[in-house]
Amino acid sequence: MKLNEIKQLLPTLENVEFVLENGTSVPEHFHVTEVGQITKKFIDCGGVIRTEKTVNFQLWNADDYEHRLKPSKLLNIIQLSEDKLGIEDAEIEVEYQSETIGKYDLEFNGKHFVLKNKTTACLAEDACGIPSQKPKIKIGENTTSCCDPKSGCC
Repeated sequence: MKLNEIKQLLPTLENVEFVLENGTSVPEHFHVTEVGQITKKFIDCGGVIRTEKTVNFQLWNADDYEHRLKPSKLLNIIQLSEDKLGIEDAEIEVEYQSETIGKYDLEFNGKHFVLKNKTTACLAEDACGIPSQKPKIKIGENTTSCCDPKSGCC
């Protein structure tokens, strides 16, 4: 989900509710402690220099159980970060503490913002020599094996 999308959704909601992809709810007394933009400049395993920009939200649970973040308040925080930090419309990445600090993609399911599990991937598969699909070989059909008893390799 991009920043522009959440800004359009927030005015239509009564509450801001987050759930993990497995259905576990983020406690309703969470705080958004950071909104910012992260720029990551790196080189992939194929030697290509890359730059990624994401908008970062950090969720935190405090002991103030009466706290409830309203959509208008979150929208104000976002607008302030745009004005003061100049953040761009980019994909949102959410940091949330469970066993360790996790980073999640963000989706909306019609009622809740869903923290989607992120995965790693190779960005230069062609340079790594990783086949896109594992070749399918049927045993017994390969008649040109170098290990044929008459090939002299054994």
